[in-house]
Amino acid sequence: MLCRLGGRWLRPLPVLQHGARDRPLAPTSTGGVKHSALPVWAVASVSAVGSGGPGSWYEALATSAPVHGMEEVLLGVHTATGLPWWACIGLTTVALRGAVTLPLAAYQHYILAKVENLQPEIKNIARHLNQEVAVRANQLRWSKRVARLTYLKNMRRLVSELYVRDNCHPFKATVLVWIQFPMWIFMSVALRNFSTGATHSEGFSVQEQLATDGILWFPDLTALDSTWILPISVGIINLLIVEIFALQKIGMSRFQTYITYFVRAVSVLMIPVAATIPSSIVLYWLCSSLMGLSQNLLLRSPRFRQLCRIPLTKSDSGTPYKDLFAAFYAKFISKK
Repeated sequence: MLCRLGGRWLRPLPVLQHGARDRPLAPTSTGGVKHSALPVWAVASVSAVGSGGPGSWYEALATSAPVHGMEEVLLGVHTATGLPWWACIGLTTVALRGAVTLPLAAYQHYILAKVENLQPEIKNIARHLNQEVAVRANQLRWSKRVARLTYLKNMRRLVSELYVRDNCHPFKATVLVWIQFPMWIFMSVALRNFSTGATHSEGFSVQEQLATDGILWFPDLTALDSTWILPISVGIINLLIVEIFALQKIGMSRFQTYITYFVRAVSVLMIPVAATIPSSIVLYWLCSSLMGLSQNLLLRSPRFRQLCRIPLTKSDSGTPYKDLFAAFYAKFISKK
C-alpha cells in the first residue's frame, strides 16, 4: 500500500511481527526482480524517522524541494529520451555540468585572471605605502605595532578599492563552489531516493526500473558495485583533478598546500564510501568527476579562454597541454 507525501508516493516500511525484531528482513522481490541487500544506513526509509529525531535533518533533505526538483529532472530526461537509466544519469550529468558549472567555472577563471593581473599594481602600492608609513612612524614616533596596524588597515582599503574598480573581488570566484556542491548533494540524494524505493512516479516504482537498467558489470543500479571498479575510478579521477590543479600552481602557500593534501585525502576516502552506496549514485559521481576533469582541461585551452574573454596573464602558456604533460612526467614518472 502506498501513501502520498510531498507530492510523491512513498512505500511504508514493513511491520515487524512479534519476535522478529532481532531477525534481519529477507530480501524482497517485486515483479520478479530480486534486489541486492544494501547497508542499513543506505536503505533506511526517509519517512521512518520522526521529527526531532537524530535523522530528521536527512528526512528534511530527502523530501526537500531541491531534491524533488532533481528527481523531476531525472524523470523528465528518462521520459523524453526513453534511454535506459544508466544513460539518463550520464546525460543529465553532462547537461547540468555543461549548462551550469562550465559557465560558472569560466567566470571563476575570469575573476582570478583579473586578480592576478592586479598583483604588480598591488605590490607597487604596498612598497610606496610601506615607505610612507615608515616616514610617518618616524615623525610621530609610532610603535612597531601601531605602524604595522596602520599599514595593514590602509593596505586592505587600497586593495579593496582596486577590486571595486576592476569588479573582480576574489569572493566572486567562489560562486562555483556555492552552486556546484549543493547541486551534487541534491542529485545524490535524489538518486538515493530512487534506488531505495522511496520515490514512485505515476504508480510505477523507479527502483524496479533501476534494478534492470544498468550496463556492463553493474546491471542493477540499486545494488552495490561488488567489483569496486566504479568507486576506484571515482577516486582516481578526483585525484587526477587535484594533481592537475597542484601542477599549475608554482610556489603554493602553506594554506594551499594543506588544502591540497586535504582534498587528496577526501578523494581517497570517497572510494570506500562509494563502495557502500547504490551504483546509480556512484555512476553519477563518476560522470560528474569526468566532466570536472574535462572542464579543467578545456579551461586551459587558449582558444577557449579567448572565447570566454578571460584576460591573458603572465602565467598563461601557449602550449598548456604540452606543459602539463611535461610537469606530470617530471613529477610522477621520471622522478627517481
